[in-house]
Amino acid sequence: MKIVSYNIQYGFGQDGNNDLSRIADEIKTADIIALQEIERFWERTGMVDQVLELTQLLPEYHWVFGANLDMDASFKDDNNHLVNRRRQFGTMIMSRFPILSSRNFPLPKFGTLTQHSIQQGILEAVIDLGKGPIRFYSVHLSHLCSETRLPQVEAMQEIFRKAPSEGGAWCGGHPDPDAGWTEGNLPPMPHEMILLGDMNFDNKSPEYTHLTGPFTRKYGRLYNLEGLIDAWVASGKNENEGSTYPGGPRIDHCFMSSSLRDKIKSVWVDESAKGSDHWPLWIEMNL
Repeated sequence: MKIVSYNIQYGFGQDGNNDLSRIADEIKTADIIALQEIERFWERTGMVDQVLELTQLLPEYHWVFGANLDMDASFKDDNNHLVNRRRQFGTMIMSRFPILSSRNFPLPKFGTLTQHSIQQGILEAVIDLGKGPIRFYSVHLSHLCSETRLPQVEAMQEIFRKAPSEGGAWCGGHPDPDAGWTEGNLPPMPHEMILLGDMNFDNKSPEYTHLTGPFTRKYGRLYNLEGLIDAWVASGKNENEGSTYPGGPRIDHCFMSSSLRDKIKSVWVDESAKGSDHWPLWIEMNL
């Protein structure tokens, strides 16, 4: 199974051209796709619905979209009728397998006075892989500094921790079985999870340590039995190596439950991709 995480920068590539079809070509062999920086009805991208466009370019995928920036973009048409429309910016998960349920969580936002600060969030999708469900997350964290990202990382960890005990989208029974509330199968909320996204931090940051474990000079990184591991490192690569955008460090990551460690086959960055200012991060697993 191939998994990819890609900050698509709303389709603007390294050549300055906006082309979602190029993005689709670069990721079309993946089974699970986590995207960041997708937008709907922004002037800079021609007022198009990029979610609709991506789903038309990749029609064989189930999908969910999480709007984190959500603002009014309504207008009156030629007949003076209101056309309700939202200017949105967020993350997306696409899957060749059924997405059983999804949730979108806003993350803490630092209210800046002059620097640009946007609302960000993390999108959850419980995906039925045939052999069992796994939680997948797509996230885009603050670009400002560690101090604005650490509260976001702590909020994510609380979401991860609470999810299994909260249960699926619905759980339990209903006093009136014919009322329709228990339609379909009981949705699961599995323990095992995979986190993907543009996290804007490298392995030297406190955020990385917060998500994985402390680094020791004598023993290296101390992963926890029930914590998250860095798929890049678990695949045999050096923690200090790698880049996910031209001239920069590795800030796009895949973290996953430590129980999935032995299922990782390989991890790589596609440096030939030109569709964004980032490169897609690929993970191949036996799932």
